[in-house]
Amino acid sequence: MQIIFGVIFHFIGGFASGSFYIPYKKVKGWAWESYWIVGGIFSWLIVPPLAAYLTIPDFAEIIKHTDVATIGLTYFFGVLWGIGGLTFGLGVRYLGVSLGALMPSIYYDFYPKAGKDTFTDIITSPWGQLVIVGLLVCIVGIILCGKAGMMKEKDLATQKETKESAEFKIGLGLTVAIISGILSSCFAFGIDAGKDMAHEANNLWKAIHPGQGEFLFQNNVTYVVILWGGLTTNFLWCMLLNARNKTFKDYTNKKTPLFSNYIFAALAGITWFLQFFFYGMGESKLGNGASSWILHMAFIILVANVWGLVLKEWKSVTKKTFRTVLIGIAFIIASILIVGYGNSIK
Repeated sequence: MQIIFGVIFHFIGGFASGSFYIPYKKVKGWAWESYWIVGGIFSWLIVPPLAAYLTIPDFAEIIKHTDVATIGLTYFFGVLWGIGGLTFGLGVRYLGVSLGALMPSIYYDFYPKAGKDTFTDIITSPWGQLVIVGLLVCIVGIILCGKAGMMKEKDLATQKETKESAEFKIGLGLTVAIISGILSSCFAFGIDAGKDMAHEANNLWKAIHPGQGEFLFQNNVTYVVILWGGLTTNFLWCMLLNARNKTFKDYTNKKTPLFSNYIFAALAGITWFLQFFFYGMGESKLGNGASSWILHMAFIILVANVWGLVLKEWKSVTKKTFRTVLIGIAFIIASILIVGYGNSIK
């Protein structure tokens, strides 16, 4: 049951991440950087401490008496994760995230830590080998979905320039993907760096609820600090774009539906945060290793592509393009089943 609940929680988190962009489509007359940072204020600054407040008594006290080095390192990994998250292109970015999913396990080979699976543990055990297979299947699915996306752009293109912009530059794409994946995996390092805070929250909860297992929301206190780092990166970048594109006026432009724009941007930001709220619950069931990251990422890609089908974004494409995205989705689903089974025999 632990495994089943872990997969379910990761699905809910992946559903939130794969769906959060939909409210942004309702924002009218604002540049990307304007609605992104408004949503980000909710994602990274407002909602995380609210979630921690509702689930962890005195979470602020835990942060206050945590040593500066731990806070600093957790924040630093949040900054690096924020840089990785700014990489554009869903297929390219998550190809990189899949490649970066094993980074924490490789790190633990050099710096072992109790309770953490090393890369050696993974490749030398039956359950770990299944996880690796699941990762490879997932990568194939992501590549197929990304290829289908580029095929769709070509199918729908009406100008030569649009067709040219859809061309896939394999060298640049893989370089960006790998860098993005490594940086995006820093969220896992951030969780680990701030684990002392989560452990304290877990111990406090277990003292009040003896015999009830691990605290599902223990990571919420760590998220507060990690997402300060993510906010820093995204805020600086969006302010730079606001200045360069002269879009500071978006925030007060009465020619746009200001109230609804703020509401939809806030809704997108809140939905975005829910991915990690439920990721933390799934991680408490499966452990913060390659399995959790692969499942989280696979569900995001799966949900995002299913939304594309539901919203009829693939309606006018060729049969070959449509068949490619369906095959990609099938590979993603297969990877989820393989990784889930691997965890069940761990």
